[in-house]
Amino acid sequence: MRTSTSGKFVQLQARKAAMAFAALSLIAVSSGCSSQSAPSSTGSASGGASAEAAPVESGAPERGDADLVIWANGPFVQAMQPIADKFGEENGITVEVQTVATDLQTNFVTANASGNGPDIVVGAHDWIGNLVQNSAIDPVQISEDQKEALVPIAEQAVTYNGQTYGMPYSIESLVLIRNTDLAPEAPSSVEELLTMGQEAVDAGTADRALNLQVGPEGDAYFMQPFYSSAGGYLFGQNDDGSYDPADLGVGQPGSIAAAEKIAELGETGTGDLTQSLTFDNSIAQFNSGRIPFMVNGPWTLGDIREAGINYEISPIPGFEGMDPAQPFTGVQSFYVASKGENKSFAQTFLQTVVGTDETQRALYEAYGIPPATESLLEEVSAEDPDAKLSAEAAAAGIPMPALPAMAAVWAPLGQAEAAIVGGADPEQTMIDAGKTIAAALK
Repeated sequence: MRTSTSGKFVQLQARKAAMAFAALSLIAVSSGCSSQSAPSSTGSASGGASAEAAPVESGAPERGDADLVIWANGPFVQAMQPIADKFGEENGITVEVQTVATDLQTNFVTANASGNGPDIVVGAHDWIGNLVQNSAIDPVQISEDQKEALVPIAEQAVTYNGQTYGMPYSIESLVLIRNTDLAPEAPSSVEELLTMGQEAVDAGTADRALNLQVGPEGDAYFMQPFYSSAGGYLFGQNDDGSYDPADLGVGQPGSIAAAEKIAELGETGTGDLTQSLTFDNSIAQFNSGRIPFMVNGPWTLGDIREAGINYEISPIPGFEGMDPAQPFTGVQSFYVASKGENKSFAQTFLQTVVGTDETQRALYEAYGIPPATESLLEEVSAEDPDAKLSAEAAAAGIPMPALPAMAAVWAPLGQAEAAIVGGADPEQTMIDAGKTIAAALK
């Protein structure tokens, strides 16, 4: 069953992913790294011939003598151990799933470049642009039938420059989590949400209407649903759904309209958005039972259940008369390392193991995040309404851009949004953020 420990882990990883990706991508750009392919994984020891776990508190582990090495982190490792053992036994090889507790992507790129990395790495799909730019991963050879078995947005997310670079195992996005004791019905718009929340505040049963983490430095990932509903975008999309790094949306009219809506809800407006709400306190406050609504991910539901909160989840609504809210959808995937010692076995593992219902169910039960295959998603949705609603929200989102150019976006946009929440002029602040990003991209 899913645990609150895994919920906290995934929540932390979601927050850290953009920062790590941005830092690593900037290094790659400045050093002129080129592109090609390969996997990234997270996990812990599992060996086809009794390999033992190799947790590492910081930095990267030694590759060791195993025939096939997988790098991963978090509760993923325990879930993967029996799966990796079985594959090793069937193929007469040793398989070791090693835990890289911190900076997995950075450690992988460095180790792979020196020829001391794993054969497979597990991580989010928005790593792909940076990993390809660093020649760190190879395209994944999966059949058309396997592609068709995936949830459409999962296949789209791992497709980069016309090639498939990962085998997905889960999809996730932010959702609206509602305390049903305080807000019995799901709102159809942001305005209705805030009205319902304020009614609970006025009745003395709630402390505030909404928890959406901002923090002093901002959080563009969490602000994305509101930003997108008001017309903001990061990069334009081509007809095939791929992103166009030459079409920067920050500083354009849609982003300014979004900034103005964010300002209306900020500390000098209604006060529904505030820099005092952070990653560290948002969930705990909701679990006190005095917050009607929270924007967060399905990875928080284990903690919410443990707190005894009666809840329901639904898609995040948009502003009245504006576009639907589109949170970023993340796809967790397996990647094949470009300099792995056993790339043939790595490709076979992705082709014959990762996409199976057995593997995807094991990982779903470890993380509580909807699986990436249509058949299993339908199966678990019948068992768990939360999985169904989470998957629907993810399918309605847009894939997190996997462009290396995102390194220039996260910090300036987040900081601009935090400043706007704090009372800065929305138009000029967003225009300035666009100029900062554009200058970095040049």
